[in-house]
Amino acid sequence: MSTTRENPATFRIAGEIEVNRLGYGGMQLTGKGVWGDTPDRENAKKVLQEAVAAGVNFIDTADSYGPHTNEVLIADALHPYPQNLLIATKGGLDRTGPNKWPVNGDPKHIRETIDGSLQRLKLDVIDLWQLHRFDARFPVEETLGPVADAVAAGKIRHVGLSEVDVEQIKRAAKVLPIVSVQNLYNLGDRQWEEVLDYTTEQGMAFIPWFPLASGPDKLRAKIEKIAAAYNATTAQIALAWLLKRAPNILLIPGTSSLEHLYENLKAGEIELSDEDFRALSE
Repeated sequence: MSTTRENPATFRIAGEIEVNRLGYGGMQLTGKGVWGDTPDRENAKKVLQEAVAAGVNFIDTADSYGPHTNEVLIADALHPYPQNLLIATKGGLDRTGPNKWPVNGDPKHIRETIDGSLQRLKLDVIDLWQLHRFDARFPVEETLGPVADAVAAGKIRHVGLSEVDVEQIKRAAKVLPIVSVQNLYNLGDRQWEEVLDYTTEQGMAFIPWFPLASGPDKLRAKIEKIAAAYNATTAQIALAWLLKRAPNILLIPGTSSLEHLYENLKAGEIELSDEDFRALSE
């Protein structure tokens, strides 16, 4: 495990699009089970607007959130977009009901997904489009065919992957450049350490989903002790640990609460000591 001693505030995706490392994930701005529209649309729009006003310029969503309602909400709340705002979306899943996420890597579906996201987000080009999952029914080269076509047509600027191992990243990279990986990773679940280190070496962004999880009770007690020393919440310490873990980590904590939004963003002000970082990393 490699770490850095300083936490850069920004990261350049593909070496060219600079974003603040504390972003926002839109998944929670939906109905129960990530199904249907958010129950309080005006509050959800306010959360998005306040996030951008507070300096967030990286927002993550997906066509499957709702499905479709999250992308529409983001456009309704923020369009016309600020010039420096990057909205990343994902495709490659179907939705059959609350908390149901069947994978669909059919090239026809992927092509429709890209065009649908462009329309719902009111974008001419998607700066970062991510394949939500590999589909065992289709070679990834076929799945990514329409994505490569969209890049060539100027509909997609950069491409990322989600829930992949190193070999899958390498395989996809033979089809087109991969600039980001979005895997489950947090203080309590570090199963993708090898992938994180690989993306760091390759200069790719690593976007942990479920970043606020604090792990088992034994670890949570340690976090609480350190949080007290920094006059911070356990959630802020969990985010601060991720920011220190690697300079290419981009955080997308999601919330439907303005209070939690501000709390999450303040995590960027916390610089964990090397001693506290090591204590949490054990």
